[in-house]
Amino acid sequence: MSRIVRLDCRSICHAAFRPRLITSASVCALILTTAGALAQESQTPPPGSEPLLPEVEVITPADEPAQAAPKPAAPKPTAQAKTKPKAAAKKPVPAPVPDVVSPDEAGPVAAAEGAPSGPGSDAPGVPGTGTTGIDGYIATGTSTATKTNTPLKNIPQAITVITKEQAEDRGSVTVGEALRYVPGVAVAQGEGHRDQITIRGQNTTADFFVDGVRDDIEYYRDLYNVEAIEVLKGPAAMTFGRGGGGGVVNRVTKKADGERVREVTASTGSFERARTTIDVGDRISPDAAFRLNAMYENSEGFRDFFELERYGINPTLAFRPADNTKVSLSYEYYKDERTVDRGVPSISGSPGGPSRGPIEDFFGNPDASQAGFEGHSATATLEHRFDNGVNVRNHTFLATYDKVYANVFANGPVIGGNVALDGYINGTERESIVNQTDITYRWDMGQGIRHTLLAGTEFSYQETDNFRNNPSFNAPLGPTTISVPFNSPTTFAPVFFDRFARDWHTEVQTSSVYIQDQLEITKYFELIGGLRFDRFDVAFDGRTSNVNAGAPQSLSRVDDVWSHRVGAVFKPTEAASVYIATSNSFLPGAGDQFGNLTVVNGNTLEPEEFQNDEIGFKWEVAPRLFFNGAIFKLDRSNQIVTVAGPNTGQQVGLTRTEGGELSLTGYVTDQWQISASWGHQIARVVDGNSAGNEVPFVPNNIYSLWNRYQVLPWFGAGLGIIHQDSSFAALNNTVELPSFTRVDAAFFFDINENWQAQVNVENIFDEEYYPSAHNNNNISPGSPRAAYVTVKANF
Repeated sequence: MSRIVRLDCRSICHAAFRPRLITSASVCALILTTAGALAQESQTPPPGSEPLLPEVEVITPADEPAQAAPKPAAPKPTAQAKTKPKAAAKKPVPAPVPDVVSPDEAGPVAAAEGAPSGPGSDAPGVPGTGTTGIDGYIATGTSTATKTNTPLKNIPQAITVITKEQAEDRGSVTVGEALRYVPGVAVAQGEGHRDQITIRGQNTTADFFVDGVRDDIEYYRDLYNVEAIEVLKGPAAMTFGRGGGGGVVNRVTKKADGERVREVTASTGSFERARTTIDVGDRISPDAAFRLNAMYENSEGFRDFFELERYGINPTLAFRPADNTKVSLSYEYYKDERTVDRGVPSISGSPGGPSRGPIEDFFGNPDASQAGFEGHSATATLEHRFDNGVNVRNHTFLATYDKVYANVFANGPVIGGNVALDGYINGTERESIVNQTDITYRWDMGQGIRHTLLAGTEFSYQETDNFRNNPSFNAPLGPTTISVPFNSPTTFAPVFFDRFARDWHTEVQTSSVYIQDQLEITKYFELIGGLRFDRFDVAFDGRTSNVNAGAPQSLSRVDDVWSHRVGAVFKPTEAASVYIATSNSFLPGAGDQFGNLTVVNGNTLEPEEFQNDEIGFKWEVAPRLFFNGAIFKLDRSNQIVTVAGPNTGQQVGLTRTEGGELSLTGYVTDQWQISASWGHQIARVVDGNSAGNEVPFVPNNIYSLWNRYQVLPWFGAGLGIIHQDSSFAALNNTVELPSFTRVDAAFFFDINENWQAQVNVENIFDEEYYPSAHNNNNISPGSPRAAYVTVKANF
């Protein structure tokens, strides 16, 4: 019998929410209806003639020399290679097509046959949001970092790309699982209901993006519709605007590109996992294509009483109304319901550490610890190439989110054999609308000098309603906390969330304009420079129980902020580059989720500032094998620190993170793929309270290694190792998460040309470890040994 309790934010606190200004339901219904009708009319093209949908491409001058084509991808030995070479072998990638292909020469809005298979176009200078040049575990370019399609080796910034194939091979189905192999990134607990990470010493719940657009609501993100995950390290407000002090995580979604896709997966295994995904795509006509991704999962976990149910659907449609114009539409519905599990408390020591009871014990009340998330999002993208070579891309993003979660959890360490419990219920409704316009132009000055010019604007409006109530145990307005024995920490005592904590309404408007120039000075040297202006206007209305005696407040603040990025790239050979860069970012005083305005004098808080200085290299040491490295220093100033209790803060904080990273990704041989990395960083408080202490959730060293070797044409094996140094669970540095090493494995079987099977074994040596925490007394144990079987069918 399912223990998941459906929590309805509106029914619990209906008065806290206002009518919504933006409704995407009709847009979503239109997209679904159109995609469904067109799909019924779809006819499968003859084998070998399936066209691909391209991005709109810029016309370069006729005398411009073509860029060197990437090296051909060698065929991966599989069973299909014997019977169906075209399906199994990777197709060589030609040089970018310099002009938009006419309808007579190609299929729907498509590049010539053999064009790159990534979701973006490889044509230099074209605006977009996608990873390009995908081949197994490697990617050679992206349009996310600079808003123009740029080879990774020409971007003066440390970037890690996790391709779909790499994530699937490791058995990763969520963003958090995938990020554990990324240097410089530590995955936090997120209170058991959201993604939360620390990048280069900066903890965040809001620096997540999807196709280049901010996705800052708090939830766990699935990978069912994701082509690649891009992790861009270091502040980059010139590209992304506010936040992103340590970097950002961008999901590149699967696109309707006209390629025929018929893929179904089913997965089962430990802890009653049951998961299935569907990926279907095709062309509809010579000028239109569709794609549909869907997912359903119903699973349990190694922790007592944990249950999870989630599902999502994402139809996309692309068409070309004219030779030089492309329109893309997308809609996603996503729902996630789960038990909120905040782990185990600490036990006293110097420093203390996780309590060492049974790792499956649930601390709190599982029936009163549930989360429900529901999200609708729709996008519309228009791309056009003018005859004079100017490219324009306009992207609109609409989203509505409804989330409510309640939790009862350990609120203190183990003392005298007992643990104190506390809790709360929290509800959030958010609506977002974002519009981005990018204009690019490539200007060839001759003698090897070229400009790629970018000018753009971004306008957004976000409205959020949030409430929180605290608990009474056993009876209405009863005790606010209770204690449970450490050796029997699960309770089903009645919980009433009847004590008012807050009721907030926040409106955020941003207006941004930016310019950028990527200057090529011969094939050996490039410069990039960009400047952005953001106007950030936040208004707050609401009540907070312990601020202003609980009386209503109306506060507002406007910040006008300039951000920059400057970098230089030196390319001594075609295969190597060395770079130096400086960049900055800002975080408004309202904070990641706009709650800081409620502190005393919160509307006087200046933006926090991030300054990053970095040098690095990128080197293709062998065909399709890339060795990258970077060292950096990142300062965060104006940081808010608590000085006299809750909701009282001052901006006297300065933290500094110094470190570096190395990574090796790609093909060691045609049969052996590797992804290896080392991230080293030391993050400390320089000024303010706790000066000298280490920033929490920042292990000094994180090592990771994943290998896949194709032993036989029908059989492959994978081996992965993750090592994480010890780190602290809170800024006071009194509780330490022990270091650990986890070993994973995988086995791959090509049954025939249509069927594949995969077995993943996580933590094969059954190591007891504690990879993440939220604070000193919410520490998450890692999973014991677990095995999962996935079967994939392609038709």
